[in-house]
Amino acid sequence: MPRYLLVYHGGSMPETEEAGQKSMQAWMAWFGTLGSSVVDGGNPVGMSKTMHAGGKVTDGGGANPVSGYSVLEAKDDADIASKAKGCPHLAEGGTIEIAPIVEMG
Repeated sequence: MPRYLLVYHGGSMPETEEAGQKSMQAWMAWFGTLGSSVVDGGNPVGMSKTMHAGGKVTDGGGANPVSGYSVLEAKDDADIASKAKGCPHLAEGGTIEIAPIVEMG
């Protein structure tokens, strides 16, 4: 079955421990609905850096830096879109970039 990379952009970090627990419960519930289609639940990521031609490195990931990722299996683009629309990241003000993973070999 095809695999898709979900790249999370934006969103907000919980401001309290209670909000953090509520967010984690929402993520676990969403992953629970996805069952075996979750290949890698992923993780949030820290502040990114950008590598430029010639080796220059700058802080930040551009206008909309990555905030986390997951890898899911889905039948096709419509299926992955259906799965992604329930992601709690969207309710936290973020967006999700969806890219099919191209198997090499």
